Amino acid sequence: MADNKYLTVTDLNYYITQKFKNDPYLHKVFLQGELSNFRYRRNSHQYFSLKDEKSKINVVMFRSYFDKVKFKPEEGMKVYVTGYVSVYGPQGSYQFYAESMEPAGLGALYEQLKQLQAKLAKEGLFNPEHKKQLPHFPDKIAVVTSASGAVIHDIMVTANRRFPHAEIDLFPAQVQGDTAADSLVVAMQQILQHADDYDVMIIGRGGGSLEDLWPFNEEKVVRQVYAMPMPVISSVGHETDTTLCDLVADVRAATPTAAAEYATPNLTDEIANIHQLQGRLLASVQAIIREKRDILQRINNSVIMREPTRLYDQQIQTVDMLKQRLANSMNNKLERARQQFNLAAQRLQSNSPDKQIIQMQQQRIFLAKRLIDNMKKQLLLKRDAFKQTVQQLNDYSPLKTLERGFTYTTNESGQTVSSVDQIRNNDHLKLHFKDGIAEAIVTAIRGDKDGN
Repeated sequence: MADNKYLTVTDLNYYITQKFKNDPYLHKVFLQGELSNFRYRRNSHQYFSLKDEKSKINVVMFRSYFDKVKFKPEEGMKVYVTGYVSVYGPQGSYQFYAESMEPAGLGALYEQLKQLQAKLAKEGLFNPEHKKQLPHFPDKIAVVTSASGAVIHDIMVTANRRFPHAEIDLFPAQVQGDTAADSLVVAMQQILQHADDYDVMIIGRGGGSLEDLWPFNEEKVVRQVYAMPMPVISSVGHETDTTLCDLVADVRAATPTAAAEYATPNLTDEIANIHQLQGRLLASVQAIIREKRDILQRINNSVIMREPTRLYDQQIQTVDMLKQRLANSMNNKLERARQQFNLAAQRLQSNSPDKQIIQMQQQRIFLAKRLIDNMKKQLLLKRDAFKQTVQQLNDYSPLKTLERGFTYTTNESGQTVSSVDQIRNNDHLKLHFKDGIAEAIVTAIRGDKDGN
């Protein structure tokens, strides 16, 4: 029973582990320190230590998290690490489990890089549809890099080995430092002045830290690369380094040698392909010749070629049949035309214009006679109406009234006076008789009322 008060080592480690897990301050820890005992393990988890002036702590960073690290950790480098603290049970030791890591002092640069990358991505500078195809056989290649570095040497050696025909023109520029971005832009603008001469452009430098590669993350350099009319190959840093120039370029190469390989074809392979195509072309031509020879042989052995008259026997018979059909058709057409002519002649005879002329002459004489009779009748009617009108005019003529002793009166204005209301005392009036006019002065006016 006394053994029950003793814990096993496993139980103790488990208890301590639960203590770590239940402590909220250890769930998310932000550490800064110096890398110690760091040995890079390819495709594996990373085990190292973080230390300061007085202490150190063991750290493990699983592969899934380490693959997301954007820089190359090195021994003695100061870093910022985020993760949690827990216990490794089999050894009974606590350690730090890292989930992210970035260089100390470079946090602002990384934040600036992320913001610029997001901005340019939103504008579409990295979209695949803007990527241009590399020419297969370039004549001239422009290279923007340092004149004293190994990059231009590797590119020229590789290009001359693979495709000596291609001409390599170096446009030297600073690739590191405060003035490197302006130098890179100036070099690319020089290439733009002769853009039609170059089939492809390579821009690059060797590896380095984030500060070393920063000119290739500058916005003006990235936009200038995007504006180049020819395809651009970017070879900045090593395979693990990624700059904005790599993202905006049409092709990214891990090394300068790879960039030269992308830009040029392998002359040996091309010659081998040409020989292969020549062999395939020769075989195809020979196959076509054999096929055509067989066709010609079959034609020469055909019945038509042995007895060519058979070729047109059927045509001769067809011509005879067509001639007979033509003759019958012409005879039928002539007969129909003859019948139509006879019918038209009969209709013309029945509708002879002589008969119509005689009928129209008789009708003209008849109409002329009717016209004369109607004119005479109208004249008699008009004469009688005229006599009647003259008689009525004589009957109603005022002269007849004057002859019976009547007169009519006018005033000084010549207006006819028909009522006493039109005259005043001392008015001068004219009395018109049948044989003259008498003037009178009004001395008295008497009116009649109701005829009295």
